[in-house]
Amino acid sequence: MRMGWVAGDVRARAMARRQLGVAAVRSLAASPDLAQAVAVLGQSPYGRHLQPAASLAEAQRAVAAAVLWNLRVLAGWLPAGGMPLLRLLAGWFEVANVDEHLQALAGEPAEPPFRLGALATAWPALAATMSPGDLRTTLARTPWGDPGGADPRSLTLGMRAAWAERVAAGVPRAEAWAAGAVALLLARELFVTGQPLPEAVRRAATRTIGGDWTRSATLPQLAQRVGPSARWALRGTAEPSDLWSAELRWWRRLRADGVSLLRSSRYGDAAVLGTVAVMAADAWQVRAALELAARGGGHREVLDALA
Repeated sequence: MRMGWVAGDVRARAMARRQLGVAAVRSLAASPDLAQAVAVLGQSPYGRHLQPAASLAEAQRAVAAAVLWNLRVLAGWLPAGGMPLLRLLAGWFEVANVDEHLQALAGEPAEPPFRLGALATAWPALAATMSPGDLRTTLARTPWGDPGGADPRSLTLGMRAAWAERVAAGVPRAEAWAAGAVALLLARELFVTGQPLPEAVRRAATRTIGGDWTRSATLPQLAQRVGPSARWALRGTAEPSDLWSAELRWWRRLRADGVSLLRSSRYGDAAVLGTVAVMAADAWQVRAALELAARGGGHREVLDALA
């Protein structure tokens, strides 16, 4: 079985080496304006989908599109058994597509969908829906499951909770990432947004992180009551204003774990998973750096945290 992964392993490691990295991200973030940052980024591996006059949103989307392109290329080098892994990990792009689809259904401006190709879980069917109710019904017939409501919040949160649950169940090495992401989602929704969670989201979150978190009245209580696999993401988080540092911790762990997987594995899915983690973390940093550049560069304290 492992010999079938040789080509994918080699390709994945080559992709991991082509990321910008911390030093280049810091330099990008220090650009005096967005136009210069876009010009610099256009000469990097992220330049494939980047237009010279891109707005901030367009540039950030181009960065995400570059990651998806790499995933699709990588999929072509993997054995058949590798496709379910990549399809699961590419779920973020399908969630993003549904976010934009809901915008379009509401008559609001929407970005064109990411092109998932063979990495789609159910996007062709979801794209054909003509109303939020139709979207909910269609989701319920797919691996995404029923989000529990047809309002935009139930649909978007339901898909995010379902994605985390599917990743935790289908990619054991990624369980801590998925659980940590759910803990952060709960913290934001309960103590920043302040709205009750849809029941389907509560159930999916409990299946993913365990614990007795549903009785949490404060953020510290939530940090104590989520299950062990999720607790690390909220460690030391006392106030909603601390969540930005908790999210930074999540991305740092994703990168560190990805690097560790690349160093400790050979000819198997671990190297592929590690590469996807490194690519995702690098893209997140690049997108954040573009936002800093759009604000005029500088912001040393943010740069230090970003690195």
